[in-house]
Amino acid sequence: MADIRSSSFWSELLKKIFRIIFKNAGFRSSRRTNHQHVVPHPQGWAVKGEGNERYTAVFRYQEEAIERARQIAINYGSDVIIHREDGSIRDRMSYRK
Repeated sequence: MADIRSSSFWSELLKKIFRIIFKNAGFRSSRRTNHQHVVPHPQGWAVKGEGNERYTAVFRYQEEAIERARQIAINYGSDVIIHREDGSIRDRMSYRK
Protein backbone atom coordinates (compact mmCIF):
# COMPACT_ATOMS: atom_id res chain seq x y z
CA MET A 1 0.00 0.00 0.00
CA ALA A 2 1.31 3.46 -0.88
CA ASP A 3 2.42 5.80 1.85
CA ILE A 4 0.13 8.82 2.15
CA ARG A 5 3.19 11.00 2.76
CA SER A 6 4.79 10.21 -0.60
CA SER A 7 4.34 12.49 -3.59
CA SER A 8 3.50 9.54 -5.88
CA PHE A 9 0.44 8.73 -3.73
CA TRP A 10 -0.95 12.24 -4.24
CA SER A 11 -0.14 12.43 -7.94
CA GLU A 12 -1.85 9.06 -8.62
CA LEU A 13 -4.87 10.13 -6.56
CA LEU A 14 -5.10 13.38 -8.53
CA LYS A 15 -4.93 11.47 -11.84
CA LYS A 16 -7.79 9.21 -10.73
CA ILE A 17 -9.90 12.19 -9.68
CA PHE A 18 -9.36 13.95 -13.02
CA ARG A 19 -10.23 10.75 -14.93
CA ILE A 20 -13.53 10.51 -13.05
CA ILE A 21 -14.34 14.19 -13.59
CA PHE A 22 -13.55 14.05 -17.32
CA LYS A 23 -15.48 10.80 -17.79
CA ASN A 24 -18.57 12.26 -16.07
CA ALA A 25 -18.26 15.39 -18.22
CA GLY A 26 -18.44 13.25 -21.37
CA PHE A 27 -14.78 13.25 -22.41
CA ARG A 28 -13.41 10.02 -23.86
CA SER A 29 -10.16 8.58 -22.59
CA SER A 30 -9.85 6.14 -25.50
CA ARG A 31 -10.25 6.29 -29.25
CA ARG A 32 -13.73 5.65 -30.65
CA THR A 33 -14.00 2.09 -31.98
CA ASN A 34 -17.14 2.06 -34.19
CA HIS A 35 -17.77 -1.59 -33.25
CA GLN A 36 -21.29 -2.71 -34.15
CA HIS A 37 -23.34 -4.74 -31.67
CA VAL A 38 -26.22 -7.02 -32.63
CA VAL A 39 -28.47 -6.97 -29.57
CA PRO A 40 -31.90 -8.30 -28.62
CA HIS A 41 -34.77 -5.85 -29.08
CA PRO A 42 -38.52 -6.08 -28.27
CA GLN A 43 -39.25 -6.14 -32.03
CA GLY A 44 -36.52 -8.68 -32.85
CA TRP A 45 -32.86 -7.73 -33.15
CA ALA A 46 -31.12 -4.37 -33.38
CA VAL A 47 -27.80 -3.00 -34.59
CA LYS A 48 -26.25 -0.52 -32.20
CA GLY A 49 -22.93 1.26 -32.53
CA GLU A 50 -20.67 0.90 -29.50
CA GLY A 51 -21.20 3.79 -27.11
CA ASN A 52 -24.34 5.00 -28.90
CA GLU A 53 -27.62 5.51 -27.09
CA ARG A 54 -29.84 4.95 -30.13
CA TYR A 55 -30.19 1.91 -32.37
CA THR A 56 -28.93 2.11 -35.93
CA ALA A 57 -31.60 -0.28 -37.22
CA VAL A 58 -34.10 -2.88 -35.96
CA PHE A 59 -34.77 -6.19 -37.74
CA ARG A 60 -37.15 -9.08 -37.25
CA TYR A 61 -34.41 -11.72 -37.57
CA GLN A 62 -30.93 -11.83 -36.08
CA GLU A 63 -29.37 -12.84 -39.40
CA GLU A 64 -30.64 -9.61 -41.03
CA ALA A 65 -29.19 -7.55 -38.20
CA ILE A 66 -25.85 -9.36 -38.48
CA GLU A 67 -25.66 -8.63 -42.20
CA ARG A 68 -26.34 -4.89 -41.68
CA ALA A 69 -23.82 -4.73 -38.82
CA ARG A 70 -21.28 -6.50 -41.05
CA GLN A 71 -21.74 -3.89 -43.82
CA ILE A 72 -21.21 -1.05 -41.34
CA ALA A 73 -18.18 -2.74 -39.74
CA ILE A 74 -16.55 -3.30 -43.13
CA ASN A 75 -17.07 0.40 -43.92
CA TYR A 76 -15.46 1.50 -40.62
CA GLY A 77 -12.88 -1.29 -40.40
CA SER A 78 -14.26 -2.39 -37.02
CA ASP A 79 -15.83 -5.45 -35.35
CA VAL A 80 -19.29 -7.00 -35.20
CA ILE A 81 -20.19 -8.26 -31.74
CA ILE A 82 -23.17 -10.61 -31.71
CA HIS A 83 -25.13 -11.04 -28.48
CA ARG A 84 -27.47 -13.83 -27.38
CA GLU A 85 -31.01 -13.17 -26.17
CA ASP A 86 -29.74 -12.99 -22.58
CA GLY A 87 -27.26 -10.25 -23.57
CA SER A 88 -24.10 -12.36 -23.31
CA ILE A 89 -21.67 -12.33 -26.25
CA ARG A 90 -22.13 -15.18 -28.71
CA ASP A 91 -19.58 -14.30 -31.38
CA ARG A 92 -17.26 -11.58 -32.64
CA MET A 93 -16.14 -10.94 -36.22
CA SER A 94 -13.35 -8.53 -37.07
CA TYR A 95 -13.20 -6.43 -40.24
CA ARG A 96 -10.23 -4.28 -39.26
CA LYS A 97 -8.21 -2.80 -42.10
